[in-house]
Amino acid sequence: MKIFLDTAKLDELKAGFSTGIVDGTTTNPSLMKKAIEASGDDTDIESYINKILEIAGKLPVSLEVKGGSADDMISQGKALYKRFSNSNNHVVIKIPLNPSTDDTNPTSFEGLKAIKALSDEGIPINVTLIFTPEQALLAAKAGAAYVSPFVGRIDDKIRKDNNMEFEKTDYFPAEGIEKEGKEGKDSTILAEEESGLESGIELVEEIRVILDNYDMNSEIIAASIRNSRQAREAALAGADIATLPPQVFNQMTAHNKTREGMRNFLKDTIPEYEKLM
Repeated sequence: MKIFLDTAKLDELKAGFSTGIVDGTTTNPSLMKKAIEASGDDTDIESYINKILEIAGKLPVSLEVKGGSADDMISQGKALYKRFSNSNNHVVIKIPLNPSTDDTNPTSFEGLKAIKALSDEGIPINVTLIFTPEQALLAAKAGAAYVSPFVGRIDDKIRKDNNMEFEKTDYFPAEGIEKEGKEGKDSTILAEEESGLESGIELVEEIRVILDNYDMNSEIIAASIRNSRQAREAALAGADIATLPPQVFNQMTAHNKTREGMRNFLKDTIPEYEKLM
């Protein structure tokens, strides 16, 4: 499984890419705004993006359009790609499958139209805000290079819908959570109301099956990963990529027995052995 960093902070990107195993990065307008504000950097946004591209080298960097109509997203996508693809041959344009913000009119094909048009011109597209396997299917059919199911947000919604208290980084089981029925009988697995999914990891699993069934080439980016165990389960579920907040990437390296072992090794190393190195 490839690892992308889900951040726009330059120091976090430098630290991650310095390991030599990070395969790309994803950004969005919210991450960009927070990163620039936190840095106190007074450079313009174009210069800031070029700094990100310089750190990433020729590895994929996702830049997101604002959304809206297909024409707007096509225009924005072309502009971003033309402006920055000279700096990095792997600029990816990030587009929502469905840009509708209207609860009374939730259906929109504008994202699909933009994905199809830009993909047909050879511009790689990362389709964001995927919450159902059928959304991923449509994105793949439109030519998306990447589909990004939001794993953690599905888990959050299941817990919120059931009035469960939790922290954002808390682990949510891939197999879902069982809730007892009346008088402790007929226990059922909680599921997200609209999709019927029992966890965000199940979303990845079902997308994997669908794409493999039809030999579709879109890569699955498991997004909104909350902790290292969820990153592991995304790999087990067949995600091609996990885009990780830096704190989750850092967490993947740690275990208390690893630290204990290091202390013992250092304590037991004799001077004669050190001289051999």
